[in-house]
Amino acid sequence: MKESVIEIRNLCKSFGNNHVLKNFEMDLYRGENLAVLGKSGSGKSVLIKCIIGLFEFDAGSIILLGKDIQKFNNEQWDHMRRRVGFLFQSNALYDSMTVRENLEFPMRRHEIKKKKSNEMEGLIRETLANVGLEHTIDMMPAELSGGMRKRIALARTLVLQPEIILYDEPTTGLDPVTAREISNLILEVQRKYNSSSVIISHDMNCINITSNRVVMLIDGKCYANGTYSELNSSQDPKVRDFFD
Repeated sequence: MKESVIEIRNLCKSFGNNHVLKNFEMDLYRGENLAVLGKSGSGKSVLIKCIIGLFEFDAGSIILLGKDIQKFNNEQWDHMRRRVGFLFQSNALYDSMTVRENLEFPMRRHEIKKKKSNEMEGLIRETLANVGLEHTIDMMPAELSGGMRKRIALARTLVLQPEIILYDEPTTGLDPVTAREISNLILEVQRKYNSSSVIISHDMNCINITSNRVVMLIDGKCYANGTYSELNSSQDPKVRDFFD
């Protein structure tokens, strides 16, 4: 039997009269890359911000690694956010910090600073090597290309060795070649770290490359659920809109 690491039931979230999520349901299984596909403004980013506690939701439940997130205090959230990594769409690197300092920041925040300096340095270099950018360790974000900044942002997430990774539009703003490189890197991360991931995207190539399964977020609900090929074979007009 598959082990769920995220269970979402009857999730509702509104902003005034804008009902973004309406009894949305979803499971993420251990070791799985799950893509959430939807149009711009459909609520994809709202969904993962609810999962990680950046947004409060109106009704329903989210069980994250076996725990009800509505019962978390600040200390419990700090612990959980070490186990769940979040790759922001904007990368959110600190422009005034070197690549090394950007990767050190979450380690110090989550008290991995108790490690010896040489252990921290080794972990940083290993993580950068896993995204193919060990040579950038002393560079500033402004010196990096868009694709390189995306890789460094992913490295900063991976340095905590999370069990779950939430990707918010990981290929947005990238050229097709770089977007494919990032998509293949997401697959490589899954293999190397045995991570479970939710990938929010409307990039069909990214979803095709990275996903084991796809959930379609339409009208605030889980409208369809299956592999990329299964959904691509659907004759439902709302599903076909994404593939034609």
